Amino acid sequence: MSTENKCVILIDDALSLGLVANTAAILGMSLGKKHPELIGPDTLDGDQFLHSGIIYIPVPILKSNRKNLFDLRNRLYQKDYQNIETVDFTNLAQSCKTYEEYMDRFQQMKATDLQYMGIGLYGPKKIINKLTGNLSLLK
Repeated sequence: MSTENKCVILIDDALSLGLVANTAAILGMSLGKKHPELIGPDTLDGDQFLHSGIIYIPVPILKSNRKNLFDLRNRLYQKDYQNIETVDFTNLAQSCKTYEEYMDRFQQMKATDLQYMGIGLYGPKKIINKLTGNLSLLK
């Protein structure tokens, strides 16, 4: 597995613990869908029980705030960052009961009205570090 790329998840540190966990899980699954090559093969333990493969690389969870997440997401739309895989999770997504409701409501929202609960990034380590190097681990 190449170490030229990096994966990070940024979470709004004002969220409750439950919403932090939910946001991280959703972003991780979304990134995994886009990059299945990051998941290792299933493996057997010493008793020959099968365990699902896990991600090959670390995924630090970094703390951010609502404004920084909004600004970063808008920055990532620029051409300089088109090689960064970006997934985001908004308060709108968290409030919907079905995916159909989410799609309907999302298409009516303006980008400036979105409030990001978290953002997942995967791409060249140098660029990811430049974007997130000032953030600390969420503890």
